[in-house]
This record gives sequence, structure tokens and C-alpha cells, in this order.
Amino acid sequence: MGPCDIRRVAMLSVHTSPLEQPGTGDAGGMNVYVVEVARQLARRGVEVEIFTRATSAQQPPVVEMEPGLLVRHVTAGPYEGLGKEDLPGQLCAFAAGVMRVAAHAPESYYHLVHTHYWLSGQVGWLAADRWQAPLVHTMHTMARVKNAHLAEGDTPEPPGREIGEVQVVEAADRLIANTLGEARELVDLYGAEPDKVVVVPPGVDLGLFSPGDRAAARADVGLPANARVLLFVGRIQPLKAPEVLVRAAAELLRRHPEWHGELVVAVLGGPSGSGLAHPTALDDLARELGIRDSVRFVPPVPRTELPRWYRAADLVAVPSYSESFGLVAVEAQACGTPVVAADVGGLPTAVGTAGVLVDGHETARWADALEPLLLDRRRREWLSAKAVRHAALFGWDRTTERLFEVYVEACRARTNGGAPAPNGSLAGVPAAVTP
Repeated sequence: MGPCDIRRVAMLSVHTSPLEQPGTGDAGGMNVYVVEVARQLARRGVEVEIFTRATSAQQPPVVEMEPGLLVRHVTAGPYEGLGKEDLPGQLCAFAAGVMRVAAHAPESYYHLVHTHYWLSGQVGWLAADRWQAPLVHTMHTMARVKNAHLAEGDTPEPPGREIGEVQVVEAADRLIANTLGEARELVDLYGAEPDKVVVVPPGVDLGLFSPGDRAAARADVGLPANARVLLFVGRIQPLKAPEVLVRAAAELLRRHPEWHGELVVAVLGGPSGSGLAHPTALDDLARELGIRDSVRFVPPVPRTELPRWYRAADLVAVPSYSESFGLVAVEAQACGTPVVAADVGGLPTAVGTAGVLVDGHETARWADALEPLLLDRRRREWLSAKAVRHAALFGWDRTTERLFEVYVEACRARTNGGAPAPNGSLAGVPAAVTP
């Protein structure tokens, strides 16, 4: 085996398990990313072991998700009662658990470490150094970006996280950015070396998320056939801003009283993060605005059921204050449902010209963006066709192929004393999706 034959990868996802249901707790787009990339790698013959913190005594130490893909549950602190903000104090325990596993393996057992989110990056920094393996890191979200785009009343990320992120940026052999904009933020806000930053857009499961019959989908999920359906999918917290959609819906009903009983706002997800402080806040807002009968709250559903909800909607809204990419937008578009999204972060890349971007989060602006689309079926159909073509650019196989190239680049860089990526800095964005 050559020095840069990557046959076994250790992935670290400290704060959220790939086995958790997206839309609950801290599980979201990052979980989907880790699972899909790991599966694609395993199917290409690369063994992947995902290390994550155990959150229940009933969890087995090792779970085989499929051949070549293991999830290892590492005990670090009490199983329950720890929030993400408490986990920095458990990183030493987590690192010790990871080291114990590796202690029983032959030397150079793991050929590369890929970490997700800064907490994992802190442990991966140690692991990669101990194993003399390259470290590849994906931020997913960044404290300095989030703090610059805080929702009203949301809690800023602490300075300790910013310091930890800077350390991981300095330690990584390669940094994966979802978009060119995120790559620039890594360089401008964190001082990342441009030659270490590579843009690799996330993907979408194009076999699962595909166009389908809207009437059948509505029957399956229990929505009226003749309704005007606005859908929000995601964790219910200020960062994701579902209240923006609820307020816009109230404004639409003020403008169109005849839509009472016809307009449905479906909110698919559960409280998370700072939203746990007031888990009924969105319900309370709907009641306060007098539109509770128009809002339907739906707990998170398995991913195999999610396409039916996308197909059942007339429009999917992504009003987040910050998104490193926005997988919901691409999933919806793959199902042929037009997206109206905030013009922030990676959403312009995820949505492209196949949807509508809204500048700001004011109620009137969102109502102005949604209203003409709800009134114009032909325009929705035109956007639908365009959305499917756009989403086809984002298959997970393409993402994983480029990631594996980055793995090899990281290995060669470490072998050659930190040489830059042969493809140049900030490489990896397909021309069709470059902002």
C-alpha cells in the first residue's frame, strides 16, 4: 500500500450521532452529511468508523450501519442531561475513549481523520497528531458567522468556541467549505491559509428525493387536496427562524381573507438549541396572530417519509438567519417544489436561480415573496422544473468523489511537508453552482 492509499477513515461527530433522527435535538443537516458521505465511502471500498458520544446506556458500543461502516459510541460524561454547550468539558474523556479504541489497532490503522464541527476538531487534532494521520475538518457552522447574524433574542456563541475553532483551523491539513462564500469566511474571519481551503458542496440523495404526484402526497400526509401549503422543515429555534414564515402567513391572510381555511403552514421539526427555553413559542405566536388553525405542527419524520412532505407543499420556506449550505432547500428542489429562502450564507448556492431569495427577514418582504407564487400556478410549475435540474447538480456521489480527492491531497501535503493542493486554493466548486 502506498503512503497515500486511503483505505480506512476515522470520522468524528462528538455532539450528535449519525443514528439520530434529523430535526430533533442537535441532529440536522450535519447528521445527514456525515451519514451520506460515510455510506458513499464505504460503498467505494473505504472503511469508515464514526466516533460519537454515547447518550444512553442502552446504546451498544459498536453499530454496523452497513458493510464497511461502523458507528462507535464513546462514553464521555453522563449519558443524559448534557447540552452541546456542556461538551467542551467532556472532550478529554471523549479523546481518551477514542485513544483506547485505537490502542488495540495496529500502527497506522487509520489513514485519515475527518472531523465535523469544532468539538470534533479539537479531539481530531489530538488523534491525527498521535496517529500521524492527516486531519480534514468540516466546520458546518462557525461561531463568528453565527454571531454576526443573530436572530433577535438568540444567545451568542461563547468566546471559548471561537478560540477552539481558530485552533482547529490552524491544525487541519485541509478545511472543507460548503460554498465559496464559506471559504472566504474561513480565510477572512479565521485566518485560514487559502491553500488549505477546498470547496466541496454537500449533496442530496437523488434516488430518494425526486418529483412525485402532489395529490397522492397530500393524501398520504393528511393535507387537503385544494390547500395552499407552505412548508418549513428543520429544528425549531431562533436561528432557523420559523416564526418569519408564521408572521408572513398571518400577513397573507390579512391580504387575502378568502384564504382562511385554505392556507396551511406545515412546520415539520422539533424544538432545539435555544428554542428549548421556550418550546411552545411558535405555537404561542400562531395563537397571538390569530392563525393557529392554519398552522400544523408535525414531529420530525424518518427521511424516507420526508419526500412526501416536500411533494405535498406548494412552496418550501427556508428563512434561516445563517446557513452554511441549506440541505432542506436542495432536497425540496429535488422533489420539484420551489423554494423561498433567506439570502444568507450558503442558501444562494443551494437555491441558485431555481428559487426566490429574500433580502432580510421582515414580514412584509416575506409576504411579498410568497404571495405572487401562491397566486401563479404556472410560475410555480416553471420554477419546479428548474429546481429539479438545479438539484441534479448535487448528488452525494459527486460530493464524495471530490472529498476523496481532498483526502489524498491532505495526505500528500502532510507527506510533502504541507504542500498546497495541486488544484489550487479554494478549489472544488462546479461551475454550474459557483455563486
